[in-house]
Amino acid sequence: MKKFFALALTLAMTLSLAACGAKEQAPAASAPASAGNKVVKVGVYEPQTGDNGAGGKQEILGIEYAHYLYPTVEIGGETYDVKLEIVDNRTTPENGPSAAAELINRDVSIVLGSYGSGVSMAGGAVFSEAGMPALGTSCTNPQVTADCDVYFRLAFLDPFQGTVLANYAYNELGVDTAYTLAMLGSDYDQGLVYYFTEAFKALGGTVINEDFPEGSANFVSYVNNAKAAGAGVIFAPVSINYAQLIVEASAAQAYEGALLGSDTWDNNKVIEAATGEDIRAFVTTFYQEGGAPEFDSGIKEWLNANPDQLTNNGGNDMIAAVTAVGYDAYLTALEALKLAGSPDRAAVLKAMPSVSFEGVTGLIEFDSIGDAKRDGAFIKTANTVDGVWDFVKIQTVQ
Repeated sequence: MKKFFALALTLAMTLSLAACGAKEQAPAASAPASAGNKVVKVGVYEPQTGDNGAGGKQEILGIEYAHYLYPTVEIGGETYDVKLEIVDNRTTPENGPSAAAELINRDVSIVLGSYGSGVSMAGGAVFSEAGMPALGTSCTNPQVTADCDVYFRLAFLDPFQGTVLANYAYNELGVDTAYTLAMLGSDYDQGLVYYFTEAFKALGGTVINEDFPEGSANFVSYVNNAKAAGAGVIFAPVSINYAQLIVEASAAQAYEGALLGSDTWDNNKVIEAATGEDIRAFVTTFYQEGGAPEFDSGIKEWLNANPDQLTNNGGNDMIAAVTAVGYDAYLTALEALKLAGSPDRAAVLKAMPSVSFEGVTGLIEFDSIGDAKRDGAFIKTANTVDGVWDFVKIQTVQ
């Protein structure tokens, strides 16, 4: 079993977006899929319903766009058509094992997903028992990989993300009292709140923690609690639907502090809720539109060509960071299949640690635990006039 080792994370500011470095390389020409080719199956383990359904759909769009560009792969000197097997894990850990088992039954060679750490961990035991290589996309809880030998991941980890936000609040926003809000029972929410709280306290700040039950629809009282505590920021690493409600409640109660969101907030539905409101909101995320122009223009054209794809993206062609991560996940699967020289899942699992290429979100390589070698997070802020996310800075660790 992989072991998780806590990392001492020291933050340093870079000067410009160019510091992110890695950019998408021009895609090689792909042969069109042929009925005469062999078929290799790639599993997609993502939420399409439940609290994380909107984010899962955006992540799937990135995978589907990559598949559109690269419908075949050369394995062991033969051309294989790639078939996506998409299963809805319905957001919750309770549904994860059955969705994971369904992909095992469909005889896929590798699994991509999921959006959401809790459901990723829930599927991990099933994947491990079957020896199925799984590539986490935007799941950020350390235990996804630490407790599962077959899981790898592309996203940065929550200890880093929580520390980035704590330092940004304390050092850049000048806040010494923070209020956190998380859903009860959510591994993702609770983990990020823990890491944020530890980092913020270590800087000398004060933190007030509060939880809300699943299904909550009114956050006015929580916002008022933050105001009463004199909190300069509300940190709420919650799902997209709750983020919208918190934005609306903060605007309604004229909260003057800043809202801090994690990668789940990097969504067009959240920015729509903030547009026209007198609020400040900052998020950490994996990608900024404009970082890979060829990718950006290509996927926008692809999204606008199909009304269903546009709907699954939230109704417009704004590129979510999770879509870029989904795109890189598919390319990672192809690289692993090429290196394996076989669609056999054991061979693919053995090949995964050797994967190395430039994706749209940066250099794709894995450490000994199976985590991506990530040392930077994009910080963006809500432009409530234009209805877009504006780049603020890239936060790195040394």
